[in-house]
Amino acid sequence: MTGLSLLKRWLPAQLLLLWMLTNISESGVSLSAPEIVTIEELCNTSVTITSSGPINQSAVIFLNVTFSSKWNYSSIITLPEQVLLPKEATAVTFNVTSHDVGQVTTYLLSNQTDVHSLPTRIHFLVIRNNVISVVTQVIGWIYFLAWSVSFYPQAWENWRRKSVVGLNFDFLALNLTGFIAYSVFNIGLFWVPPIKEEFLKSNPNGINPVNANDVFFSLHAVLLCLIYVNQALVFERGDQKVSCTAKLLLLIGWSFAFVSLFLAVAKQITWLDYLYYFSYIKLAVTLIKYVPQAYMNYRRQSTEGWSIGNVLLDFTGGVLSILQMILQSYNNDEWKLIFGDPTKFGLGLLSVFFDVLFMTQHYCLYWKPPEYNAIQEEQD
Repeated sequence: MTGLSLLKRWLPAQLLLLWMLTNISESGVSLSAPEIVTIEELCNTSVTITSSGPINQSAVIFLNVTFSSKWNYSSIITLPEQVLLPKEATAVTFNVTSHDVGQVTTYLLSNQTDVHSLPTRIHFLVIRNNVISVVTQVIGWIYFLAWSVSFYPQAWENWRRKSVVGLNFDFLALNLTGFIAYSVFNIGLFWVPPIKEEFLKSNPNGINPVNANDVFFSLHAVLLCLIYVNQALVFERGDQKVSCTAKLLLLIGWSFAFVSLFLAVAKQITWLDYLYYFSYIKLAVTLIKYVPQAYMNYRRQSTEGWSIGNVLLDFTGGVLSILQMILQSYNNDEWKLIFGDPTKFGLGLLSVFFDVLFMTQHYCLYWKPPEYNAIQEEQD
């Protein structure tokens, strides 16, 4: 009876609150526009701003420029300072003309109280050539496929030999940790709305660096690494185990992640910062994860058990990734994509360097199988 009385007491209040929220949401309209408009230099294009519903009177929408890669944004693009959204209309279209390669960011503002002042942003990208843009997208998908497929040769090699002898367990443990951290970073920036909004506030002129294929790649990598771990538990592994050094590094990394979690819960750092800390873990792992495998190959004087197919596909993806960054920088006249982010570019080069080292070990240094001397039985 007590629960029923509480329900009767609180239900009207909840319904009243719901009605108020509904009226608030229906009392105005919100604007939407393409987040990114890409246009070739010396060209024209049209952009459409839409509203979530008709308005009671005409509204003036101001295009407030907040960022320009050049001192005068009009040298990059010509766009109107304001456009008129007629009464009862739900869309308005305006034309823009590009002049030179660069980037311009505008935020939409309105003098009409019926239009919500939620941040609506249009980021104009003026590029040199659309063909180069298409080529960079194709290259992106090729290296994405190369990196995704690169996990399968090692799994096949383990299954074929029914053995993981030759696959360094330090590399396996570090790689799994790195991709878990990378997945947390990608999922947060791609799927969690509050974090996406926080990123936009802290980077009002930036573009979310995480795409759908990044999320798929990282989760796919975690799945394949777990398959490696399962194979290591089932198949022959000899006397291999995770070294104390690797265990210490993993302890430091995960301790850092948990301490950061408590700081984020206590609101000492933002959740966006917490995600960035996971990206730092991934970067640190990438710096060191290849070293144990390269040293193990040297110590054994053999690459048996370490799939060269994995290396070749990883090398292909790394080279194409660097090529894409160079083409994008040229096409956007924005060399900060490389020199403004030396960590990403440097790690790409580091991965390619280790791939070349592994290919040298496999094809040049240790291409012959290790020789074994027969032990002759002593005759009485």
